[in-house]
Amino acid sequence: MSHDILRMRGITKRFPGVLALADVNLSVRKGEIHAICGENGAGKSTLMKVLSGVYPHGSYEGEIEFDDEPCAFGGIHDSEQRGIVIIHQELALVSQLSVAENMFLGNEQVSRGLIDWNRTNALAGELLDRVGLEENPVTRIQDLGVGKQQLVEIAKALSKRVKLLILDEPTAALNDDDSEHLLDLLRGLREEGITCVIISHKLNEVVEIADRTTVLRDGRTIETLDMASPDVTQDRLIRSMVGRDLDHRFPPHESTVGEEILRVEDWTVKSPTQQNRLVVSGASLTLHRGEIVGLAGLMGAGRTEFAMSLFGRSWGKDITGRVFKSGQEIQIRSVKEAIRHGIAYATEDRKRYGLNLVEDIKRNVSAAGLEKLARRGWVDGLREYEVAAGFRTDLGIKAPSVLYGTGKLSGGNQQKVVLSKWIFTDPEVLILDEPTRGIDVGAKYEIYTLINRLADEGKAVLVISSELPELLGLCDRIYALSEGRITGEVPRAEATQERLMHLMTMDTTARDTTARGTTGQEQQS
Repeated sequence: MSHDILRMRGITKRFPGVLALADVNLSVRKGEIHAICGENGAGKSTLMKVLSGVYPHGSYEGEIEFDDEPCAFGGIHDSEQRGIVIIHQELALVSQLSVAENMFLGNEQVSRGLIDWNRTNALAGELLDRVGLEENPVTRIQDLGVGKQQLVEIAKALSKRVKLLILDEPTAALNDDDSEHLLDLLRGLREEGITCVIISHKLNEVVEIADRTTVLRDGRTIETLDMASPDVTQDRLIRSMVGRDLDHRFPPHESTVGEEILRVEDWTVKSPTQQNRLVVSGASLTLHRGEIVGLAGLMGAGRTEFAMSLFGRSWGKDITGRVFKSGQEIQIRSVKEAIRHGIAYATEDRKRYGLNLVEDIKRNVSAAGLEKLARRGWVDGLREYEVAAGFRTDLGIKAPSVLYGTGKLSGGNQQKVVLSKWIFTDPEVLILDEPTRGIDVGAKYEIYTLINRLADEGKAVLVISSELPELLGLCDRIYALSEGRITGEVPRAEATQERLMHLMTMDTTARDTTARGTTGQEQQS
């Protein structure tokens, strides 16, 4: 049995009004993949920020030992000098710089006072080969997908002679293929003797890859499990994380479907940056009151582009097609018009587009519906506070008050603020793009319950998700999108992962029409 490379004892971390960590203990063995699981707000990321020096010594209580030596890191540079490297969920890459420039930023390869670009690019190429990324080192980061950017971050960590690699939700924004490639890479690093700590809400991945798992709940250590034990299953992890059994991953729900509320016909969108490239081509769908409809597709299929272009043409160019609401054709030329027509869109990137992280909960909740709070051009501050406080109670947003900073909230609570903002606009159609991305199983259940409640109130909900089990467990109907075209529509009773995947991977290049209809019959290719 290998010895512990890391020991954290009695770690306690406080923020104003919040006890984030309370006497947490963690031990990690050399050369293992150690997972940390817990609900949003359990303290996982906070604990890793303590370890990596983001929260420096003196800002917390407790002791850290690494390689049998006590540590008192004053910042990230100190921890990296010891071989501890953290990769955050929001990747720390400069998009305008090349892969090689990012890899050695702050650690430039210098010869006679000047950067040696030949050496920089050569070393970068070796590291890219090591992580299995076939890209030219001079390629700009902005030209790479998220999965490849994640590999660049790991290559960058390897350039620092990493001994302990910390990854915070590394596969949250990746498709299945990229996720599997990343997990294979972590297995390879384990074979090289590099220790990995991974924070993840994807319990299937935790069960697949982790040697041991430590569960945190409410800022405290609950237990550490040996994943080789046959008793450790996803259900076992869930029970430990939430402190109770979740008999069902999805709350029971029977929809009462009403009349058609929205119909989109022949929707076509071109890329704003790539001339004549069709991102969405001839897409048509319908939504009914009280109905939850899914939109499935692989990364790059055009799901988000369809939603954003429909929501006030906030993405794309040369947009054509027709939109009908309750049988009457409407024009949606701006986000303001979309909101006025009762359409809301909750973005997949809540931190970048969905929230103002420097503002408090109150301001974020009211942001899209200020006209409802204004009198003679002035916002009624008391009413704004009361509205936000009502959503905080109704949706169970965990915060001391609505004056609490949104950027300090956990991912699940931030998502509830996003939903509060759009529910406050009183939409009839609510488009939810990856509504549970990066949040834990307990918070997911709460979001699912809320979506069901919105449908019961007569709203139409369109859910875009990369997780097929989520769509299958939540939706009444599911549309599949491939290469910008809707390739089929499947009712819940006939939907399976295999059938959806067939539609999502269908070759659309030789087809002039798309499959539609409530029978779920896909067109033969």
